[in-house]
Amino acid sequence: MFEPPVQRLIDELSRLPGVGRKSAQRLAFHLLNVDEADTRRLAEAIIDLKEQTSVCKRCFNVTAGAECSICLDPRREPRHICVVERVQDIAVIERTREFAGRYHVLGGALSPIDGIGPSQLRIRELEDRIRHLQNGSAGSQNGEAIELIIATNPTIEGDTTAMYLARRLKPFGVTVTRPASGLPVGGDMDYADEITLGRALADRRTL
Repeated sequence: MFEPPVQRLIDELSRLPGVGRKSAQRLAFHLLNVDEADTRRLAEAIIDLKEQTSVCKRCFNVTAGAECSICLDPRREPRHICVVERVQDIAVIERTREFAGRYHVLGGALSPIDGIGPSQLRIRELEDRIRHLQNGSAGSQNGEAIELIIATNPTIEGDTTAMYLARRLKPFGVTVTRPASGLPVGGDMDYADEITLGRALADRRTL
């Protein structure tokens, strides 16, 4: 329909989540009409994102180094681990200012329909972290209590993942909790405001 360079950009933009063909077309023509310096900054930012970021070797957050700033912060409590589905969920929880521990990004939730089972999630890595903490690494003393806050989305998949983790991690002797109130069933962490999510974290319950 459009000239090849324009059509190619529309096609690429429409592959982004939440961007339909009409939105992609509007964005493409917006970029076509802005200053070249603006489009170059956007292009460079995308390239830098891919070239200068990696995955934190401890929690799987996005980082510019071997470990993310949260894992490197000595003020964070290593024995309190908040388990989330996606990296972007960390920012949502951080805005509540109710959690002073560290995180573990699963990389999704259990969903047999979508072919996502336990082996597709970072559950073994979570078990390794627990073992290291129980053995006295990461500044923790042997025998100290470890709490896992399972902050997966309040959906069928998220609840299933939380219950699976509670059963699987029970032999480790850790406390497994879940935000108790304030999150709408079937909702998404991205749409929870800071006060609601903060209260949910403060009132978390044991699984």
